[in-house]
Amino acid sequence: MKEKIGNRIKHLREELGLTQKELASRLNLSSETAIANYESGYSIPKDDIKFKMCSLFNCSLDYLMCLSDERNSSSFNNDDLHIALSKEDKGVISDELKDKITEYTKFVIEQEKNKKDK
Repeated sequence: MKEKIGNRIKHLREELGLTQKELASRLNLSSETAIANYESGYSIPKDDIKFKMCSLFNCSLDYLMCLSDERNSSSFNNDDLHIALSKEDKGVISDELKDKITEYTKFVIEQEKNKKDK
């Protein structure tokens, strides 16, 4: 399974025309070694890196992790999700954190959909 995920990451990276070093930089990783390890199937990215990849590659977490061949959920997008934040929170929470919250929320919703389908 790790090799399949690695192939998916490599394909998505190449689709954007990025080198391993460039992808590592965009993910705020110290070197491209982590990317090489992901692509070879030696390791799987941590959750925070997965979420960054999903955002960068414009894909769902299920797609990135080879749990689905559908790149994005057909009926769910960022415009459908409205996260209620207080005025105080809006000033504190970064766009990056908002993206993480959105991706995690999508993941949870997809998991619930999958449970209902079984």
